[in-house]
Amino acid sequence: MRELGEFALIARMNGGRDQSTGVLLGPGDDAAIVAAPAGRYVVSTDMLVQDRHFRLDWSAPADIGRKAIAQNAADVVAMGAAPSAFVVSLGCPADTPIAFIDEFVDGLWTEARRAGASIAGGDVVRSPLLVISVTAFGDPPARAVLRSGARPGDIVAVAGRLGWSAAGLSLLAAGAELARFPEVVAAHRVPQPPYDTVLGMPAAAPITAMADVSDGLLADLGHIAAASGVAIDIDSAALGDPALRPVAELLGADPLGWQLTGGEDHAFAATFAGGQQLPPGWLAVGLVGPGSGVTVDGAAWTGPTGWESFAEGG
Repeated sequence: MRELGEFALIARMNGGRDQSTGVLLGPGDDAAIVAAPAGRYVVSTDMLVQDRHFRLDWSAPADIGRKAIAQNAADVVAMGAAPSAFVVSLGCPADTPIAFIDEFVDGLWTEARRAGASIAGGDVVRSPLLVISVTAFGDPPARAVLRSGARPGDIVAVAGRLGWSAAGLSLLAAGAELARFPEVVAAHRVPQPPYDTVLGMPAAAPITAMADVSDGLLADLGHIAAASGVAIDIDSAALGDPALRPVAELLGADPLGWQLTGGEDHAFAATFAGGQQLPPGWLAVGLVGPGSGVTVDGAAWTGPTGWESFAEGG
């Protein structure tokens, strides 16, 4: 990086990349121009810090790039919006190898394309460690899906895998039989938000509220419950995932704990009007009722409910 320089790096990062239709003007000017066909767009931003959100000895550069885009794309999709563009800022040490940056950028673009968008621009700066900030733009539907729409009688459902990222993190931290569970380890390195499951729903789908499961199912359903002024009860039997059992047995862990409180799966949790069929790809896991808070099998969950950035040990 020190030898290449800032502007040559920017040119290298953007060379040979085609923009999606949502980007009217990409890198090369003072700012990008992003289309807003609905007259407005959904915007979200998130940050990853080395040794806080990823480790260089655990994740390849492309994995880090994909993760940075995925966690932002999932926030946009959780509003029912289709991603249209991403803006990426990168801070890195001057001795960062160019090959690392090339692979990292490839990861950014791979996930941006998977989400149906492209990278419209960004910034690079010298930093003592790797810091990545991504802003995502999305085209909203006629009615954005908020956290505040759940009502008593609604069905709680999830799309995507739960607990896999937490299980993968536990395997990496223990250094235990990583080759035996490659898909579980990969789930921590690169989240797999099921974008199409959300964006492919018919416009008339009876969805009432939704959130990206980034902090943990209990924590993110807690946000829906609080915003909607309702109570949510989870049926633990509906969450059983046979793929997590051998990992839990190896580590002496509780797979249900991973599914309820493990973050960074970037699955989607939503509520749907009761008495109607769920769209394809959604699994019913609970019910909405009057009251407040989130319970599991009718009882309060003891212990942490998910990730909190400023909590002790978080």
